[in-house]
Amino acid sequence: MADIKSAYEIAMEKIKDIEDATPEERLKWKFAPKGEELAGKYMRADVNLMTELSKYKDEERKYVVQAVSSVLIRNIDLPKNDAIKKTNRKAMDGIKLIKKDKTGVENVFSKIRYIFNHYAEQGEQQKKQAYEQVKAQFAAKLQQAVQQQMGANARMNIDVERHPQFQEEWRKMLGRLDAQYLEHINEYKHDLLAIN
Repeated sequence: MADIKSAYEIAMEKIKDIEDATPEERLKWKFAPKGEELAGKYMRADVNLMTELSKYKDEERKYVVQAVSSVLIRNIDLPKNDAIKKTNRKAMDGIKLIKKDKTGVENVFSKIRYIFNHYAEQGEQQKKQAYEQVKAQFAAKLQQAVQQQMGANARMNIDVERHPQFQEEWRKMLGRLDAQYLEHINEYKHDLLAIN
């Protein structure tokens, strides 16, 4: 029981950590939230990132840019609909503006765009095939269950696509299909974070 700390002891340790913080850590704590806020404004409205960033001193701007970059990169996702495509475009435009290594950024973006294109083209075909496969398998299972309960000649006309278990199976399948693409996207997002 001696190793359980009181709220007061925990608070005092946190205060000590704050007091022991380096000037750089203090700058990061102060300016990273400002960068996150700026990124949010940029994504929601038409904010000029470069103008807003120019309002900070060099040593402050570093932390603001890191936070903006992190938020924009987190906004990149599989282009499942037009709204996500628009968000991706805006986030990628912002990243291109604030990163110094434009060539490195463009190299990663070309890989991301390749995944997006593949997802839109072959991904749709994969989804259609998988949907029909899941539907056929589920219909066969349902028919088998009906025959076991009502006899070998029993037939029921069930709208498989509306069945909750079918919808759950389909959601799982979609998740598995998207996971292969997300693995690559997440790798490229990590690469973008490392670029200055």
